[in-house]
Amino acid sequence: MAKIWAGTDVGKTHHHCVVLDAEGRKLLSRRVLNDEPELLALLADALAIDGDVVWAVDVADGMATLLINILLNHGQQLVYIPGLAVNRASAGYRGMGKTDAKDATVIADQARMRRDLTILRPDDEQTVELRILTDRRADLNVDRTRRINRLRGQLTSIFPALERSLDLGNVGPLTLVSGYQTPAALRRTGRRRLEIWLRNRKVRSAEALAEAALEAAERQHTAVPGEKITAQVIHTLAKEVMALNEEIAEIDKLIAARFRDHELAEVISSMPGIGPLLGAEFLAATAGDMSRFGSSDRLASFAGVAPVPRDSGNVSGNLHRPRRYHRGLQRVFYTSALISIRNCDASRRFYERKRAEGKRHTQAVLALARRRVNVLWALIRDGRCFQRELRVTVAA
Repeated sequence: MAKIWAGTDVGKTHHHCVVLDAEGRKLLSRRVLNDEPELLALLADALAIDGDVVWAVDVADGMATLLINILLNHGQQLVYIPGLAVNRASAGYRGMGKTDAKDATVIADQARMRRDLTILRPDDEQTVELRILTDRRADLNVDRTRRINRLRGQLTSIFPALERSLDLGNVGPLTLVSGYQTPAALRRTGRRRLEIWLRNRKVRSAEALAEAALEAAERQHTAVPGEKITAQVIHTLAKEVMALNEEIAEIDKLIAARFRDHELAEVISSMPGIGPLLGAEFLAATAGDMSRFGSSDRLASFAGVAPVPRDSGNVSGNLHRPRRYHRGLQRVFYTSALISIRNCDASRRFYERKRAEGKRHTQAVLALARRRVNVLWALIRDGRCFQRELRVTVAA
């Protein structure tokens, strides 16, 4: 058991560290710059108090990355306590105010009393790269969705018939509105010239797309105020979405290449419904190290596919989705379960059985996702690939 506990309230430019002894007495309280020399000096001062120290942080990435890596590189034991847990626990401590020093004290004291906190361990280079790439792809997807929504809004304001007839998430419609945004412009061009224009830009089903656009143009002969400048904005937004599509495609190639190089790639991708992208997201969330969770049940809870009870008094069996879980990992298991229903007989039979039991679609998919956690856990534990006719046993 450790003799002192160092809690650090993480900040962007500065951290605040408080060191407590086994009785909860404060031995050190310091605000330090988020810079290597300052952090090394803090480490040296804490070790000078006692060499047996447990460090605790309330942020596990981003602005805490330098601190975490310095501690791990020096062989220090490091645990993570979520910010929400710190916020709730602070209500039980003296004082109504909130300061970095108080938060650091709460973090250190919680680490001193609790034995269920997540232990942080160093990740390998492949896992870090996959996490960076998948996070970047998620950001690009958010930007793409935002711009598509803006594009739809702008197009609806001047040409609603065209917006209704196009799926602006596809390349062909985006190419069309990058060149033609108003009904008058489409009518002037004509169907034949529009088809040629689309074919020259490698658009699939150019004939059908041109026909749909001209039909929409024939339904509107009114030019609304601000049409010209709105058309320019639509052109710009369409180009931005197309550029984002290209960037996402490039990052998908990088993710697939990095994933295939991982030692667990063959095992993970053998599961029906898990391809390079979902497999990369799984590794980014777990590092492929199942010992971090201890059991498949804890992994399922971390992924948000294991219901938790909310019983009170005479009410029992009241199960709900957990409030705290890794949303990216839940997406991996839920999405892969949906895909497996279409291409795996065993998954489809399990889903249909749950539906026959009266479960809604989402509940049945979550039940399948929970079962798949057990299977993937066992495959990684045993280091073997999924076989459709093989029954995998999970240790209790």
